[in-house]
Amino acid sequence: MLLRRFRPLPLTRKVSLSTSARITRLSQEIDKKWQAVWYEKHQQKTLAPSTSDKPKFYCLSMFPYPSGQLHMGHVRVYTMSDCMSRLRRMQGYDVLHPMGWDAFGLPAENAAIERGVSPADWTLSNIAAAKRQMNNLGILFDWTQEVTTCQADYYKWTQWVFLEFLKKGLAYRKEAMVNWDPIDQTVLANEQVDAQGRSWRSGAIVEQRSLSQWFLGITKYGDELLQDIDTLTEWPEAVKRMQTAWIGRSEGTLVHFDLPILKDHQLTVFTTRVETLFGVSYLAICPEHEYMDKLLEHIPASHRANVDEYIARVKALTKDDRNNGNTTSGVATGLQVVHPITQEKVPLYLAEYVLPGVGTGAVMGVPAHDDRDEVFAAHHGLESRSVLTQDETLIESGQFTDLSAFEAKKKMTAFLRERDQGDSHVQYRLRDWLVSRQRYWGAPVPVIHCADCGPVGVPEEDLPVKLPELTNPEEDLRGKGGSPLARMGNWKQCTCPQCGKPAERDTDTLDTFVDSSWYFLRYADAKNSDAPFTKNNLTKWMTNGVDLYIGGIEHAILHLLYSRFVTKFLADVHGVPTKEPFNKLLAQGMVLGRTHKSPESLRCLKPDEVKTDADGTIREVATNLPVITSWEKMSKSKYNGVDPEEIYRQYGADVARLLVLFKAPPSHELEWDEADLLGQSRWLMRIWGLLYDHQDKAGNTSDVDAKSLELATHIAIQKVTQALEETQAFNVAIAELMKLSNKMGQLSHLSGTPVFAHALNSLVTMLAPLAPHNASEMYETLYGNAKDVHEAEWPQHDTTVLANAENQVVIQIRGKTRETINAPADADEATLKELALAMPAVKKHLGDKEIRKVIFVPSRKQGQHSLLNFVV
Repeated sequence: MLLRRFRPLPLTRKVSLSTSARITRLSQEIDKKWQAVWYEKHQQKTLAPSTSDKPKFYCLSMFPYPSGQLHMGHVRVYTMSDCMSRLRRMQGYDVLHPMGWDAFGLPAENAAIERGVSPADWTLSNIAAAKRQMNNLGILFDWTQEVTTCQADYYKWTQWVFLEFLKKGLAYRKEAMVNWDPIDQTVLANEQVDAQGRSWRSGAIVEQRSLSQWFLGITKYGDELLQDIDTLTEWPEAVKRMQTAWIGRSEGTLVHFDLPILKDHQLTVFTTRVETLFGVSYLAICPEHEYMDKLLEHIPASHRANVDEYIARVKALTKDDRNNGNTTSGVATGLQVVHPITQEKVPLYLAEYVLPGVGTGAVMGVPAHDDRDEVFAAHHGLESRSVLTQDETLIESGQFTDLSAFEAKKKMTAFLRERDQGDSHVQYRLRDWLVSRQRYWGAPVPVIHCADCGPVGVPEEDLPVKLPELTNPEEDLRGKGGSPLARMGNWKQCTCPQCGKPAERDTDTLDTFVDSSWYFLRYADAKNSDAPFTKNNLTKWMTNGVDLYIGGIEHAILHLLYSRFVTKFLADVHGVPTKEPFNKLLAQGMVLGRTHKSPESLRCLKPDEVKTDADGTIREVATNLPVITSWEKMSKSKYNGVDPEEIYRQYGADVARLLVLFKAPPSHELEWDEADLLGQSRWLMRIWGLLYDHQDKAGNTSDVDAKSLELATHIAIQKVTQALEETQAFNVAIAELMKLSNKMGQLSHLSGTPVFAHALNSLVTMLAPLAPHNASEMYETLYGNAKDVHEAEWPQHDTTVLANAENQVVIQIRGKTRETINAPADADEATLKELALAMPAVKKHLGDKEIRKVIFVPSRKQGQHSLLNFVV
């Protein structure tokens, strides 16, 4: 921590105010005044140079999708990042606190279709509205470094990142079974489909289609992504567990079973228990297997009708049905595969429990050693062969009999490898990242398809590949089973950059998660038209990564995992100075609103559909029955949202900021209750009262009270600083400031004295990151307009004052209080006992009684009394 010596401004700078000039209620006037001041200063601000010798603090909140209206969740996250950025500036850091817009994507495109407008126009108007709301909160973002992913000066470099993957062979196109969203008319990555097989965005049941798509090879970094999770010591454990589970690393063996009916083809399974290979009695594949079309041509007529019917039924199941489905469900194909060691014929089945995209889409059935396989085999009358004893020794396994399972695993794998029938393999639950989207509103894939040269990356000098203008947005964007870009012939037709022959542009756009997987690298060079980032600025801001990253835990897998992958890749090929993008992650909890539901229909009720009785009972207007009330995530459909603009108008920005910071720890859910706003408003007004009392009085110094207030001030400085710096416990910091202000109120007779001035200065200065508008006005009221409080130095606690502090010790005899003494805070039990026994009142009540036991209860924190009880 960089803490400079605190020097309070002199008392002679106090500004005398007439009664009429005093603050009597909080209003937006103070907000507007200081926002204008900060805006003017910001206009002159430049990014700290890379040569600066100050420590850096890169504070980043996840950039939003610009839907227009900010909600209280946004208010919470941006207030947190603003608070930390203001703190670090006051502590002498170079701070980067940027903001941008995750502006591509299907919501904007769908909204544009509904309104018959261009998604660009709709998005940019929403950005303007959201920016105004952020400014109303007093959030100081580095707008000079703003990025907008839908603008060509940004997506030019998103395309560049894709081409870097293409050069290294980590971007590739292949035919694959993919998730097709029938509503949004586009392909989805596995991570964008929930357990029920529904699109996270549209809610539609996705279909399985075989299409040619672009992928990024994230699995090449699977081991590194998994191993480096242990280095993320300042990430929430829940997020790390989710990423570990999603990557899902398994060590095992690929085993190839020959397919006699398909010449030169093998059916490959992945198993972690190759030692049970001699117990295989069947193989099962998913109906979506890549060989399915070829296999259907050879299925005997006696089985074909059953197979066709089964395939149709299974494909209609949801993903959740498949995961939790009937383990007996399956159908014989009438085909066989050849065991790679025994050469026996093994029957081939279709089974719904085998999932596409998981493993190889084929599994070997070992009924004697797997519960699921046992159920399946019993239902279909298949043999169950035991090949392992209870002590894990192989039996009935040919030349591997009598080996331990551990030894057999190694030797069987080696045997298969020598015969090209298998090999050791690391399998991931993670799949390569499908980045193709068949929509207009995204960064065009920068590839040209040539009949002679194949897919060719667009030369860097020709970037960006810009989106074509729309002539009729509603018609041009309407989903018709393919990319809207494919219907824009003039844009699509081009020449091959290698051979010069006629060619076509790729008509897919990139997944919006590609845009957000590297945006934090762009902020330090946002206006650089020659490169996505430069070494000097990356060294300055990205050494050890973003210092504090704040956002929702719902991004634990997709965004955070993709960002880690892209950062590792760019660190390998372009010298990014860290392999982990985010050093510390603060996953803030959701803001919940009070939801009222009809007791009969359970329908969410609008505000005008409920009424409140005199006793506080909330009833449905239509039925007069008490409603069902619960706390749920704020949403328009639940009618439980809060308009931040209305809060600003009624209470001012600082009250809204204090409430979202104080109501709950940052990682916990926050239950929004407008009644709490009054409490924060009253507290700010009490601080104003302390300030006016200080200005009005000459002071009445009391040595005991002055010492007590001095101690309380330094305790507050220590605890507020620790709460903000170390754990971002904003609620604790505010509570400590409240305790200090209460202490000052109790000792108001010290108003006008140097010790009260120091306490007031410390209180106002530490209030600045939390309630910046009022703190700035208070500081100006105290000292004139020579300096904004945010340019003041953060106060530093005096360790000597804390070390010399005294605690109150309550002396009891048989549980009754007989005396109270003040003793050094570090005094031990023996010292306190000696001091107590010397007190006349203690001597009197003890008399000649024998002390049987002494119970000592030390104070748990500074300022709290200790207890010494003599049992006689």
